[in-house]
Amino acid sequence: MIAPAPAWGWSLLLGAAAAASISAFTVQLAFAVVVIGFIGMAHGASDLAIVEPRQRPLFVALYVFVGAVCLCWWVIDPAVALPAFLIASAIHFGVEDAPADRPLERVARGTSLVATPATFHGTNLTDILRLGGTSTNVLPAMVSTMALIGAIAAAYLVVKACQRKDLRLLVGTVALVVLPPLVGFSVGFLVLHAEPQTFERRTQIGCATMSSYLRATAPILVAAILFATITGVLLLHSDPSGVRPLFAGIAALAVPHLIVTPLFGHMQWRPVQRAVRSDA
Repeated sequence: MIAPAPAWGWSLLLGAAAAASISAFTVQLAFAVVVIGFIGMAHGASDLAIVEPRQRPLFVALYVFVGAVCLCWWVIDPAVALPAFLIASAIHFGVEDAPADRPLERVARGTSLVATPATFHGTNLTDILRLGGTSTNVLPAMVSTMALIGAIAAAYLVVKACQRKDLRLLVGTVALVVLPPLVGFSVGFLVLHAEPQTFERRTQIGCATMSSYLRATAPILVAAILFATITGVLLLHSDPSGVRPLFAGIAALAVPHLIVTPLFGHMQWRPVQRAVRSDA
């Protein structure tokens, strides 16, 4: 099974993804905004909670600084910022989603989440990356390379998923291959990365249920959603399609999560047992 999420939740996600896949581009973009920018953001909302209280002022200062630098970089030079963000994301996914004793799987997971959507949807992905700010001079070679390494990584992961009877890995990888890029990445990101990381964070900060986790992280989650929304609206004038604002808003929140939070890894802590909450 694809636990710990309930079966109805996965059915709803896959049903919505299937509907979005045969809909207009604006619907696919909206699907990505909801899945990545709202649901998927929940796992990063606990970044502050896992840092020791005495280190939190420094953590917040660095988090805001890195996010601001990332946003400025994206506005000034998206042709470089976008590929750099994709590479950083691939490294993050690989490190977070596979054990250290499986280095090949780490490479495959990080590569697949970023590159596999190019395997059968190269033209669609090219248009998205162009709208996101990637230079048209490098796009053909970039997408061709992504298609090749993405196909190899996906094939490896499908084999591993079948060998281990890992339905989560199989569903997430197949979604990356079959569905249009924005929809496929959204599903793959949520199934393979965001949901497992949210469950791990929930356990780490001592929340017995998902609702108690959301209550504990609500202030940060709401602030992050508002920031991403405001950023997206302000950048709409530079790209009415909404692709660049989506990338910029997510990157400004994701890059601190990728860079700053690991720097405080040795300072991560677990609240005392009395902090464990339940909805009962």
